[in-house]
Amino acid sequence: MNSDGKTDIVLAGVGGQGILTIAAVLGRAAIEEGLYVKQAEVHGMAQRGGAVQSHFRISSVPIHSDVIPKGSAELILSLEPMEVLRYLPWLKEDGWIVVNESPVENIPDYPELGLLHSSLDELPRLFRLDGARLAKDNGAARALNMVMLGAGAMFTGLPLESLEKAIASHFATKGDKVVDTNLKIFNSALELARAERGG
Repeated sequence: MNSDGKTDIVLAGVGGQGILTIAAVLGRAAIEEGLYVKQAEVHGMAQRGGAVQSHFRISSVPIHSDVIPKGSAELILSLEPMEVLRYLPWLKEDGWIVVNESPVENIPDYPELGLLHSSLDELPRLFRLDGARLAKDNGAARALNMVMLGAGAMFTGLPLESLEKAIASHFATKGDKVVDTNLKIFNSALELARAERGG
């Protein structure tokens, strides 16, 4: 969390990637820590393939607005590479971007992927990973959201133990195997992010 006891996170991607699940897990973890949470309604078209974005705010003191002011987000967590570019104005000068590099080419004039990646790599404090491949390699191709939550966990201001507990609680009704798989994927991505930052 920043010096004011707040963390502002922009969640971005497209419909079907599980952004609402990320928000639900973050919310559970924040409440476990006795923190306040506000989430803006998801903007855009939430059907599969349509752009989706959510503002998620965590604070040690009451939050009056659920909308993140421009230039205030500590983290943009994006499950789709082009979607990062839409929300750069919300990122703090020293904020981080964590992005899945696998595209969802949902518009006719989607940018050429190499140029898109080059544009992203010019940004400071960016961690780019092939989250879709990591999820697939761990036997759960649909768990991209937990890959990305793991990759961004260090920037949420929440204890890892609370995030793991929230993941277990969120998926509990689906059985121990699903819980274990999602925790494994979360921790695999977390270790990649730690290695990227030098520990």
